[in-house]
Amino acid sequence: MTVRLRAHHLLCMLTYVGKGYSPAFVTNYEVIAARLSAGEDIELVAGPDDICAPLTSDPEAHCHGQSVVERDQAAADAVAGLIGHPLPPGARITPSPALLQHLRTTFATGEIRAACSGCEWSGLCDSVADGGYLGVRVAP
Repeated sequence: MTVRLRAHHLLCMLTYVGKGYSPAFVTNYEVIAARLSAGEDIELVAGPDDICAPLTSDPEAHCHGQSVVERDQAAADAVAGLIGHPLPPGARITPSPALLQHLRTTFATGEIRAACSGCEWSGLCDSVADGGYLGVRVAP
């Protein structure tokens, strides 16, 4: 199977420690994190993805906002520059241990964090990265 992710979730998955917008969101993300940890491929999508699924019924949900579309583009550009090829919707990525480690290293240095500007979760992600990624749910 394949996990469908929007581009900024390539960054979010690096620091996910079991916190989120609602209990339903967290419950769903735990399932997605387990699938990613098992090595399922990722397919990039535009708009709400497998992580956002519990939120899509709310028309005011964060996942429908223009700022999120902009965040997706910034994340796709940053990760594409890091891995050396474009990441348009439909692109596939395998979350190998080496890739996750490389992403986490560059995330911790801020190199791929342009998409995180203005994100309400940025402080939590800073703490997780600064703490050596202890407790993250997407494991290599």
